[in-house]
Amino acid sequence: MVNKNKLNNETLHIGLALGGGAVLGAAHVGALKAIEDKNIKIDCIAGTSIGAIIGAFIAFGKSCEEIEEIISDLNWISVTKLTFSKEGFLTNKKLANKLYDTIGDVNFDDAIIPFSVVATDIATGERVILNKGSVVEAVLASSSIPGIFKPITIDGRMLVDGGVVENVPISPLKEMGAELIVAVSLNPSKEKPKNMIDIMLNSYYFSTFRTAQLQLEKEHLLLELDLHDYNPVYTKQVPNLIDVGYKQAKAFIEAQLFNK
Repeated sequence: MVNKNKLNNETLHIGLALGGGAVLGAAHVGALKAIEDKNIKIDCIAGTSIGAIIGAFIAFGKSCEEIEEIISDLNWISVTKLTFSKEGFLTNKKLANKLYDTIGDVNFDDAIIPFSVVATDIATGERVILNKGSVVEAVLASSSIPGIFKPITIDGRMLVDGGVVENVPISPLKEMGAELIVAVSLNPSKEKPKNMIDIMLNSYYFSTFRTAQLQLEKEHLLLELDLHDYNPVYTKQVPNLIDVGYKQAKAFIEAQLFNK
């Protein structure tokens, strides 16, 4: 239990870690609404995959209402494009355009709230923390699911989804000096896969979720959003995911931070 007085102490540096989970990431918006309702000030943000996308919007001043509108307009068709590359059969260039339109051609130094993302060097398996240079390029790297999306090359390294190594990005927040870390994990769907994409995503997210559980430490406030009834691909679920994220996060915050 975190003492409420300590939480309200302006000197306490609070970090927010947003995990990966494709469309399930809409629940992050609900969690953010709950955090705002309690006037909890976030001092730094780290994101992996969809968490990197949502985190970028927050870090560059977008409100929860604006983010909800943005992600409600996103779908696999609108932000992806088939590619004939041997490195993946989808490219996220359209997502890049959407990000540029939303936050601009910005660098990490331009962020209103300090921000980092996690990606994976697919040649070495190393975790790569991106916190310098182009935000859009970093976010694309962090959200490029291996085998599905074409990797993004940054500084000569071939980078893919950070969920391979750290699906709930705690380590960047430690480097940014966070004293209290609120980690939001998106529990994967248990729906029966309906197609090849579902099978690939389920396999990927089950493995990353298990890895994340091993990495999280007791001192972190872990908010595990139960999203078992939702599919990680279908965007029609976005309003429900936001609502579920809000309700679960509100109950968690009141129990863990305000002893209600």
